[in-house]
Amino acid sequence: MKRGFVPHADSLIAFECAARHGSFTRAAEELHLTQGAISKQVRHLETRLGVELFKRVRQRIVLTDAGRLYLHDVRGALESLTAATRQVMSFAGNADVLNLATLPSFGTRWLAPRLARFVAGYPAASFNIAVRLRPFDFAKEPFDAAIHYGDPVWAGATAEPLFREDVIAVASPGFRDRHRIVAPEDLVPVMRLHQSTRPLAWRQWFELAGVETEMAFQGPRFEQFVMMAQAAANDFGAALVPRFLVEDELADGRLVQLFDAVLRLPSAYHIVYPENRTLRPVGAAFRDWLHREVARSGGG
Repeated sequence: MKRGFVPHADSLIAFECAARHGSFTRAAEELHLTQGAISKQVRHLETRLGVELFKRVRQRIVLTDAGRLYLHDVRGALESLTAATRQVMSFAGNADVLNLATLPSFGTRWLAPRLARFVAGYPAASFNIAVRLRPFDFAKEPFDAAIHYGDPVWAGATAEPLFREDVIAVASPGFRDRHRIVAPEDLVPVMRLHQSTRPLAWRQWFELAGVETEMAFQGPRFEQFVMMAQAAANDFGAALVPRFLVEDELADGRLVQLFDAVLRLPSAYHIVYPENRTLRPVGAAFRDWLHREVARSGGG
């Protein structure tokens, strides 16, 4: 890339800020500059690009079509640069940083409460943890490893199984009592909550419980288990959830397991890492600790 072709970062920041506020004055206040300085930087940028980015309308500025197009890419570039800078700053000192992608419910309910135990055995470790819902290309993302749910298939990566889910039917005590749920078939006419990535779960659970119904797919859908569990705990309906995600709610009585039937799905959670590069020591230590932690907790 030729350095001379790229506008100065100060001009890009001034442009993005002015576009966001629709005002040079407000941009100047945010950036602790004068209104004249912002206006000058934007004019220099327009001259450099050879296009008009704003229309000046009385006391307002309005993005042109070219300005709107440019803003989208400039904003993305500035956000990426900010994220990269923060990530590099996390390496300050002697920390051995693991960049980890995880699923949100797993990260919140299983991983986060256990991280202190890992750091106790690996005091130099630090983390950058982000959410990713789907497999990605490790060559294009800044991660050392990821937590994956599904089949052990991830292009360009090694997937080691951790545990499978024990899925149970739960509801709040009030919901159970109000709808007089005493047998599995009593769940057919009531509100049932679905997780969007497990669309067959209720049908599979009803088959396991010996209940025939054509209504297994009816009910609202949630992208995240944690949100669905909170809805169930607040009387919205019955839910099928992995037991490890609702241990706290079961312990304090906000949720109750409705029946003994436990659905064990064939998919599993995995620790995944690039197959074409060696895990750094912190990554290898974390992988080995995950396997020990799963064995210690009896799975999920």
